[in-house]
Amino acid sequence: MIAILGAGAMGRLWAASLPADETAVIARPGQSPDTPLSYTFLALDGSERTVTVPWLAPSQVPELVLVTTKAGDTLTALEAITDTLPPTVPIVLFQNGLGSQQQVAERWPERPVLAASTTEGANRPSPGRVVHAGAGATWLGPMTESANAIILAECAATLASSGLTVHPESDILGRLWQKLVINAGINPFTALLDCPNGDILHAELFQNHIDGLCQEIANLMEAEGQPKQAPSALRERIETIARNTARNTSSMRSDIQNGRATEIDYINGFLVRLGQSKGIATPVNQMLAERVQQLSPN
Repeated sequence: MIAILGAGAMGRLWAASLPADETAVIARPGQSPDTPLSYTFLALDGSERTVTVPWLAPSQVPELVLVTTKAGDTLTALEAITDTLPPTVPIVLFQNGLGSQQQVAERWPERPVLAASTTEGANRPSPGRVVHAGAGATWLGPMTESANAIILAECAATLASSGLTVHPESDILGRLWQKLVINAGINPFTALLDCPNGDILHAELFQNHIDGLCQEIANLMEAEGQPKQAPSALRERIETIARNTARNTSSMRSDIQNGRATEIDYINGFLVRLGQSKGIATPVNQMLAERVQQLSPN
């Protein structure tokens, strides 16, 4: 049984894609839903179907747990279930940004903890509807020593049974950094400008700050031992993704529109804290983080 912790758009995408009789959703602490989770799923080919996923019963022990909560909720959500979870059950983290993955690995170093970086696109235009908005790939790699090569291969094979593209990745931190660059360079601008991804490219806010942002990220990546990147190359990558996903709404913009807390603390906020620890100035990241925080609910 594959258990999914976090029933947002990404959690529901995996629930809809994995074999139906092998998947269950973990209820929030104190909740005992009477009826299975049910929603409409719009696939990439335009077909639409109703997905019904049972809740994990107290007597059931999952073989794998996918954590698809918001980054800021991850530690608390896992703390609520780990007492009932055998220490050998792999935990796969699907959070945006960086920081939450390290928190989990440091909290449970003895458990097989893996992190995933995905470019699959999914959104929830309404509570009972999920749209698979774009095909991508998912990379999976170890965050703790007990998530060894055998466990990594087994988890990758299990997730590949979804029909989605899954790759084992020994250097998952490198993958997470690559995605962080994109998220940090697109998401806050779309949230502040309330626009789809492509519209940021000609906006004054983006044009005035993107070079400074990329310089800060390049400095931080080098300080963290990541391969050296030219700021111009980071800008080119950000702009390419923004053009390729021009009509998409970022998760951060969607969170603001729906009155939800954003993951800014684990994207640009993470870069600010890393800069403070390394003695590297990050004024653009700090400005973006503070402005998005002002838009977010308390």
